[in-house]
Amino acid sequence: MLDKLEAIYDRYREIEAQMNDPEITSDMKRYVKLSKDYKDLQPVVKAYHDYKALLDSIAECKELLSTEKDEELREMAKEELASDQSRKEQMEEEIRIMLIPADPQDSKNAVVEIRGGTGGDEACLFAGDLFRMYSRYCEKKGWKVDIVDYNEGTAGGYKDITFNVSGEKVYGMLKYESGVHRVQRVPATETQGRVHTSAAGVVVLPEAEEFDVELNMSDVRIDTFCASGPGGQCVNTTYSAVRLTHIPTGIVVSCQDQKSQIKNKEKAIVVLRTRLYEREYNKYMEEMSSKRKTMVATGDRSEKVRTYNYPQSRVTDHRIGWSMHNLPAFMDGDIEECIEALQLAENAEKLKASVG
Repeated sequence: MLDKLEAIYDRYREIEAQMNDPEITSDMKRYVKLSKDYKDLQPVVKAYHDYKALLDSIAECKELLSTEKDEELREMAKEELASDQSRKEQMEEEIRIMLIPADPQDSKNAVVEIRGGTGGDEACLFAGDLFRMYSRYCEKKGWKVDIVDYNEGTAGGYKDITFNVSGEKVYGMLKYESGVHRVQRVPATETQGRVHTSAAGVVVLPEAEEFDVELNMSDVRIDTFCASGPGGQCVNTTYSAVRLTHIPTGIVVSCQDQKSQIKNKEKAIVVLRTRLYEREYNKYMEEMSSKRKTMVATGDRSEKVRTYNYPQSRVTDHRIGWSMHNLPAFMDGDIEECIEALQLAENAEKLKASVG
């Protein structure tokens, strides 16, 4: 373990030296990448120094016990050694988890899409409930939510809604939400009181940064149109909504949330860049899935990941068999416990794979 930590520390110092090299600082793309790597290695380097200091303390206690004749000092050394040995085991477990290769996308912002699936109006209402759930969760985390585009359902909720989430390590937390979410409840339109099953699909993508994708705007056709839905006097009177079509791939992105055409264009470009990045990211995901038996975080997006049972006030995550019997709290954004359980399961899986 010490050898691994020393190698990481050497890499850390190497990056530090490179970041002070004028030739590298003039290459912004490379400098941004090095800065990110440097920041990512800092917790491991701190753990390395703490672990090394602990090993030195253990060695000193052992040396004292082999040479010291004073019983009082020997007793103190024994107590300190026992404490250090216990701390060493705990620290080694923490370091093992730190040394698990992190998904390089985890620190990115996220683009989230929710689409009402089977179930008609009820599926749209559920998509709206999921959007509120994520909005409340993001609010609690101090993350910023920006709606990009949406199509409202005829009875409320959304046929589909796309939004950006920005903050600290957003994708690393929200990536577990990709997949089919199923709801079991009595719809407001149901007169017989029967429980119906509906579904909504959630897709979470790491937001592509400017340095991730070369987007040539000459390949993009820009169309403007009138926004629809609530928004005041400018709706249906000004061409503030923007539609971008990437001609080489046929990818189309719309944004109508802002009253300003410029702001809508900026937000649409972020999503278009992310969609282009998704093509490369999917190849990475396929490679990862071939290496790992169970894809806790990155399962097939058509896979049923969670069921929300209203009559029993229960939410169940099918990937890890996790359940919570307080559905109202969960729907109000208290989803952290579930995400942490999924993270724990994924780390255990990675740790097992690295040992194996």
